[in-house]
Amino acid sequence: MSISEHDIARVLSEALPYMQRYDEETIVIKYGGHAMGDERLAREFARDIVLLEQTAINPIVVHGGGPQIEAMLKKLGVQSQYAAGLRITDEKTLEVVEMVLAGSINKQMVGYINEAGGKAIGLCGKDGNMVVARKLTRTVVDPGSHIEKVVDLGFVGEPDKVDVTVLNQILGRELIPVLAPVAAAADGGTFNVNADTFAGAVAGALKAKRLLLLTDVPGVLDKSKQLIKQLSADDARRLIADGTISGGMIPKVETCIDALDRGVEGVVILDGKVPHAVLLELFTELGAGTLIHN
Repeated sequence: MSISEHDIARVLSEALPYMQRYDEETIVIKYGGHAMGDERLAREFARDIVLLEQTAINPIVVHGGGPQIEAMLKKLGVQSQYAAGLRITDEKTLEVVEMVLAGSINKQMVGYINEAGGKAIGLCGKDGNMVVARKLTRTVVDPGSHIEKVVDLGFVGEPDKVDVTVLNQILGRELIPVLAPVAAAADGGTFNVNADTFAGAVAGALKAKRLLLLTDVPGVLDKSKQLIKQLSADDARRLIADGTISGGMIPKVETCIDALDRGVEGVVILDGKVPHAVLLELFTELGAGTLIHN
């Protein structure tokens, strides 16, 4: 199907009110999942981020890197240990996590954005003590004894304090921060932090207009597996309680609710594999995922 010049002009014109809505606002975008491993999608994503900056939006990219960390651990012969379905981050694993997240992946994303005409700066939570984390504790119930026990995940943390001094120096100066979810510990050490949680904490501290969580699924689905376009935070809590939201979607939605509580205006879960998903969400009436709001 060919698109005429008039169609292109109409689309651009219809995008105007949405561009005005987000003018000089901060948008935090968590980029992860398998879309990161697809070079074509990654380059398209980078172009879209540059477009946001060119329309006077302040984008901040937070990236994950689970599959890339897994590949590097295998390459280096580092055996992963798991507890309660979660990877334990010991000292050897932490070295690889920091090397991959704050190193190769971060600089690759910076390179794509710069190639597309932007000015990206690669940082992690340790820079300027941006994110100081505390040790994450998880409890599980033993299926045999039904006794609850604490699982030690090693150097896995959760955000404790966020200092946005560095980001405030960058935003509004044609610079695009690209953040790796590696955080400082209070004693000067390092914690690996879940990228969704990291992005939510940063968005909350900045009182961002939007937090976009790009994943491998279309958004939150109802019991008929149909996309739910909008949810209030209370609706989301009810859907968790009745089992509609389950599995790995629960922590994502809980991150959304926490970000709203911290002052983010709206959070969207959307499919990062859809070309130009960020632009569809921000600049069209249809949107591209599930918007969760207060």
